[in-house]
Amino acid sequence: MEERKITEVESIEIITSMISRTKDRLVKGSGNILLMWGYLIVAVTALIWVLLVTTKNPAVNWLWFLIWVVGGIATPVMAKKERVASGSKSYTDKLTSQIWSVVGFSAIASTMFCLGFLLIGGKDSWSMMFAFALIIVPMAEVMQGLVIKEKSLIVGGGIGLLTGIFTTCCISAHVSLIATWFMPLFIMAFTAMMIVPGHILNSKAKRES
Repeated sequence: MEERKITEVESIEIITSMISRTKDRLVKGSGNILLMWGYLIVAVTALIWVLLVTTKNPAVNWLWFLIWVVGGIATPVMAKKERVASGSKSYTDKLTSQIWSVVGFSAIASTMFCLGFLLIGGKDSWSMMFAFALIIVPMAEVMQGLVIKEKSLIVGGGIGLLTGIFTTCCISAHVSLIATWFMPLFIMAFTAMMIVPGHILNSKAKRES
């Protein structure tokens, strides 16, 4: 018995349906993770900004590690709950998960390199982490938005990416990323990248539920 071949139209319909189902699951879950990271980063940035302006003590920059500690603990817990709620994962689910896994591993590697430069060579390369946060992270967000056809992720990631390109140019031109002007810019970028899309995704989830 000869197997029936899937036509081109049917293939497109299957792919479209798969993306639609994946988008529904991501809308119901990923909004919370985006909000957690967005508010966490904004809160820690604001805290460091205030302390730098008031104390002038560069040691407060070690508080940046709060982001990795809190986010690193909260993300697996929230992701596990999402997997239970959404059920089986499609290829598109796995693809977006792998995109963010690459971002996570890249963040760990970047942090280790910066620590190595500081502890072994006595060189401060931490400004690179700002470029990382505003280039790699928004690129991943834009890719996720393109996969699930979510405009808020594409626009938010695009704003973050433009901010990252500007930040990279400042670093390359040896323009100091002074707290009084760069911290507000960093906060606005992550608000556009994570907080706004997170609320939009959750709002859509409530309408569809």
